[in-house]
Amino acid sequence: MKAMILAAGYGERLWPLTADRTKPALPVLGKPLVGYVAEYLSKFGIKDVVVNLHHQPESVQRSLGDGSRFGVALKYVYEPVILGTSGALDNARDLLQADTLVVVNGKIITDIDLTAALETHRRTKALATLVLQRNVGRERFSMVETEDGFVKTFGGMPLPLEAQDLSDDRQKLIEHEAPLMFTGIQILESRIFDYIPRGVFSHSTVEVYPEAIAKGELIAAHVADGRWYELSTLPRYLDISLALLREAGRETYVGRNPSIEGASEVHDSILWDNVIVERGASIKRAVLGDAVRIPAGDRIEEAVVVRADLVAGVTPPARALKGEIKGENFVVSLTR
Repeated sequence: MKAMILAAGYGERLWPLTADRTKPALPVLGKPLVGYVAEYLSKFGIKDVVVNLHHQPESVQRSLGDGSRFGVALKYVYEPVILGTSGALDNARDLLQADTLVVVNGKIITDIDLTAALETHRRTKALATLVLQRNVGRERFSMVETEDGFVKTFGGMPLPLEAQDLSDDRQKLIEHEAPLMFTGIQILESRIFDYIPRGVFSHSTVEVYPEAIAKGELIAAHVADGRWYELSTLPRYLDISLALLREAGRETYVGRNPSIEGASEVHDSILWDNVIVERGASIKRAVLGDAVRIPAGDRIEEAVVVRADLVAGVTPPARALKGEIKGENFVVSLTR
């Protein structure tokens, strides 16, 4: 069985961390995000993996290499023009269409049982199986409507829950009734290519699956438990990194070659490589990019900081959070 990791995205909402790399190449506790996906596939015995590239492709190739470090063998497919989640499959169809295929978004960290999802796929004899989870927190992920174990439609965003005190029984009921969302993990039969247009941009949930369902194809819904993190914004990057640290009994990650001087404080933060924190500085709930220097006495809280020279003369992406130059650093507040 083969797999494809979708790694062509820009990562606009993660800028300026993506100023010199693309989203799947971001380090998460010292490991590239896309490396977690490769290891996930390897864990379930899937070794033959294709990775699509577009934005800053060398950053992904530099992070993954030939894949052996993560237990897989990789082939890269470049998209001169970004093609979307289904267009990416079309662009690589010569490498993929001879077998059942697993496709995973390159921006997630998960331990969802892929074997159980494959069993659902085989049992239902579906064209495709989407791995879904309950969106208990009503976060901004598109809703998926199902009926009798099969996908029917793709909807809009869920309404947020109002803050309230709930009994245990009421909380369990709300969790059980929470809308379903797509995890970015899917299992496809090779005839999915009959529904993917050639050589154009297309999305699975917008063009391909609705057409297939309209023509009577079965799209199975596998509702999974398990850990699932999606890192697509700066606040999510920080919160999820800290959650992973807490699982390991830690509160802060410090990369290679740090210099943290006496009388400084660093708590609940992520420090990339070659970071300098000078005497008396205070860092709390922050992300410091490579080679950032925090001057003596400075206070950084609820912020992402990169070197100012990294973004000098660059127009921020449309969906990026606003930041400002402060000395040698570019600081993006996460509280605005």
